[in-house]
Amino acid sequence: MKIIIGGALGRMGRELALAAEGAGVEVACGVDVAYAGQAAAFPIVTGFERIPEDADVLIDFSRPDALPELLQAALDRRMPVVLCATGYTDVELSSIREAAQTLPVLRSANMSLGINVLSELVSMAARTLEGFDVEIVEKHHRMKADSPSGTALMLYESVQKEKGPETNPVYGRYGRTQKRAAGDVGIHAVRGGTVTGEHEVGFYGNGEQLILTHRAESRALFAQGALRAAAYLVTRPAGLYSMRDVVQDMLG
Repeated sequence: MKIIIGGALGRMGRELALAAEGAGVEVACGVDVAYAGQAAAFPIVTGFERIPEDADVLIDFSRPDALPELLQAALDRRMPVVLCATGYTDVELSSIREAAQTLPVLRSANMSLGINVLSELVSMAARTLEGFDVEIVEKHHRMKADSPSGTALMLYESVQKEKGPETNPVYGRYGRTQKRAAGDVGIHAVRGGTVTGEHEVGFYGNGEQLILTHRAESRALFAQGALRAAAYLVTRPAGLYSMRDVVQDMLG
């Protein structure tokens, strides 16, 4: 498999390059706006429109504002895309759905296989534990800009799909003077230190609690998950996919 890395000079881009080398995957090219002649094991360009050759799949760990150029380059080359960035706007999500009518596109807020197994477990618990209150807590390093994390929102969506439209996200409770409503799902963000990522979904009933937790101990696991997602995507027709599709494929 031959890949192109978006955000090649960032932390996750570098992790992906190392994971690709370890897995025997060829990196055809990297893309990064910060490129200024830095030494690299593969060619790097400053824009997606400058990609010199085609590849089997483009894996992007850059930023949402690069999306228009990224999707155009992928459409021009009929190249599948794995989108690993978070913080997309509704307009950007709409453009992703439009591109997926022509290309295989996989988008996930978290490329970890473990976190996507957690998402399946959250769906099962939300479907089964009727009347339980649900709270989501996510923790990340001090440098993370978006809040709450895309993964926390993904986990909320897993709850919402099972609980129905009466579900209501509550982002912290500062200034609230009323009691917790039945459909509330609290979503709370913690930022500090060098925490790679931790997500907890708690189900609180009468006299019992179920706490589901995932802790990421290394960024390498996200790169490995992205490679597995890419290998899955190159065999698929046009459409919009997620890491849950990858997990379900693994489960048969």
